[in-house]
Amino acid sequence: MLRSGDCADSPGPNPRNAMQYKTARSVDAYEKIEQVGEGTYGEVFMARSRDDSSLVALKKVKLEGEKEGFPITAIREIKILKSLNHGNVIDMKEIVTSKNKSSIYMVFEYMDHDLTGLLERPGMKFSIPQIKCYMHQLLTGLNYCHLNNILHRDIKGANLLINNEGVLKLADFGLARSCALENAKTLTNRVITLWYRPPELLLGATKVRDARFPNLDTVYGPCVTSTSFI
Repeated sequence: MLRSGDCADSPGPNPRNAMQYKTARSVDAYEKIEQVGEGTYGEVFMARSRDDSSLVALKKVKLEGEKEGFPITAIREIKILKSLNHGNVIDMKEIVTSKNKSSIYMVFEYMDHDLTGLLERPGMKFSIPQIKCYMHQLLTGLNYCHLNNILHRDIKGANLLINNEGVLKLADFGLARSCALENAKTLTNRVITLWYRPPELLLGATKVRDARFPNLDTVYGPCVTSTSFI
């Protein structure tokens, strides 16, 4: 973990040399170690690459109950993550499948913690320099996403991943959307954890120009993080 008074160096672009999308490899290329998460999105496993022994996170895409086959949220997340390359955005390395193609996994770089999990540890308290460092990385990652017309729309502690070197990365882009600000697209207002959902969305705004959608990340994202630190 980052020590008091230290701040992680701004990480450079993520390497993409290992990423292959045209032909999905078998999940057997990775050795599952343990399950580290589960939710409506599916299951997440810590795994080790059989190629170079590096640790990764395998996110199993939940297919049960999907009438149209592959869930649209996973399609959006894959498409958006393929377009992003920044040190404060989680790196998706590749897509792998089971032998019979019945299960699909997204392979991510492994991060040691999420913000919510850290704050739930007894006696855990961040120093002021640490808070500033994490907030700076959060805003840097969001700024990069917005410059590329990507709205995350689900900033919360569980989606802010932190490694032992103190690097913070935005994760879980299942609710993210690509949206140029000049286009008044109709978007769902059922985004962001309800506790932090802004009034304009609670009142039914669905247009970018009406709801000031970038504020969903730049204003309410830091609010989530700030209240977590208090």
